[in-house]
Amino acid sequence: MVANLSPARQGPQHCPNASPDQQGHESLESIIIECDLYGLKQLRKGEILTSSSDRTPARPTLIMDADFNHRHNPIYNPPMDTDDFSARMLAWFDLHGRKNLPWQTERNPYRVWVSEIMLQQTQVTTVIPYFIRFMTRFPDVSSLAAARLDDVTAHWAGLGYYARARHLLLTAITLETQHDGEFPANLDTIQKLPGIGRSTAGAILSLGMNHRAAILDGNVKRVLCRFAGIEGWSGQASIDRQLWTLSEQLTPTIRVGDYTQAMMDLGAMVCTRSKPTCASCPLMAGCEAQTTARTHVIPAPRPKREMPTRRSFMLVLRNSNNEIFLETRPPTGIWASLKSLPEFDSLDGLKIWCAQRNINSTQMDVMPDRRHTFSHYHLNFTPVLCPVRAIHSVSENLHGGWFTSATMSSLPAPIRTLLAELDMEATRSTHLTIKS
Repeated sequence: MVANLSPARQGPQHCPNASPDQQGHESLESIIIECDLYGLKQLRKGEILTSSSDRTPARPTLIMDADFNHRHNPIYNPPMDTDDFSARMLAWFDLHGRKNLPWQTERNPYRVWVSEIMLQQTQVTTVIPYFIRFMTRFPDVSSLAAARLDDVTAHWAGLGYYARARHLLLTAITLETQHDGEFPANLDTIQKLPGIGRSTAGAILSLGMNHRAAILDGNVKRVLCRFAGIEGWSGQASIDRQLWTLSEQLTPTIRVGDYTQAMMDLGAMVCTRSKPTCASCPLMAGCEAQTTARTHVIPAPRPKREMPTRRSFMLVLRNSNNEIFLETRPPTGIWASLKSLPEFDSLDGLKIWCAQRNINSTQMDVMPDRRHTFSHYHLNFTPVLCPVRAIHSVSENLHGGWFTSATMSSLPAPIRTLLAELDMEATRSTHLTIKS
C-alpha cells in the first residue's frame, strides 16, 4: 500500500537527506497513519490493522517511522493538526503503551474511578497492591456502599490523604441510592459526586465508557505544556484554562480510552519531569519546548513556599498484656476517623491527661523526635512511652480501646511504623531476658 501513495505524499523520496532505509520504507516498524473525518486507518507492513470506513477521499497522510525521531531526521513533517496529534499518540500507544495494569483488566467505570482516586498524589508502583486488595474486598459499587467507614479506611491506610477514602464511600452510597449503582454517563453529573473533579470525571467517561471526554492530570499537563511551549506553573489558573482548552481540542472522537491512556503513559514514561527522552516521543516533530531547547524549564515548578511546622506529643500507653491504647480521631481533619495514639500540644498537657486517669507519669520514656510531612505542613512529633500495670487503668469509651499488634487497623502510616518498631524492640528485649 505504500507504493500506491501519491508522489506528493511519499516524503522520503523527496527528502535529500533520507537514508537508504527511508528511501525504500524498509523499516519493519514503519507505520502509515491516515486520518480523515471518517476515522483512523492504520497500516503496518502493508496490513490493515483497523478501519472505520472503506471510503477513501483525498486526505492528508502522515508517515511515521518508529525510530525516525532517534535520527533527528523526520521522514515527513507536516504541520501537526489535531488529527495528526491523536494519530501519533495512538500509534505510539499500540507499540509502547501500558496495557496490563490491574485496573486495565476488566475495565469498567468503577475500577477506573477507584484507580484514579488512588493514583492522586501516589505512584503507580505504590498503588498496585492497594488496588488489588481493595478490589478483593470491595469488587463493586454495592459492596463498597454497604461497607463501614473503618473497614474502608483500613484498606486505605498507608496511602495517605484519607479524605479520599471517605469520599469513595460517600460516592458509592450516592451511586447506590440515586443512580442504581451505576456511574451516570454525564460529565457534569459525575463531577457533582464527592471527591470527583473534572479530570477524574473525564477519566471515568473516557477510560471506563469510551466516551469522548478530556482529562488533565499532572502527566498530561506536562506533555501539553511542552508541546505547546506554555511557560509558567501549570497550576496557575490562567495556564490551567489554556491547558483545558488544548486538551479538549486534541481529544479525538475514536479510541478515546486508548488515547487517554496514551497521554498519561507518555507523561509518565517519556515526557518525564526531569530528563525526558525526547528521541522516543511521537510528538517530538511538533514539540515547541523540544524545538526551542526549553524542556528543562517547561513547565515551571510550583513556586516554593515555606512549609510551617507543627509540634505534638504522642502518648504510647502499653499495658501488661502488651496492648496499646488507641483513640479514634475526629471525623474531620488530619487522619480523620483513623485510630491513632492520644496526641497533645505539650508534654505538660500529656502529663495532666495521665494524672486525671491515675497513670504514673514518672515512668515515662520520652523518645527521639520524628517528622512526618503532609501536603501543607511538617509534623514533628515526640513519642512518649508509658507502661501501665493494670489492663483497664484507662477507662474505655466509644472513642478508644486497647489493641494488640494483630488487631490494629486503620492506622496512619507514621503511627503504624512507630508501633511496629516498638513491637520489634519489645520482642527483642523479651528474647534477651529469656536467654539471660
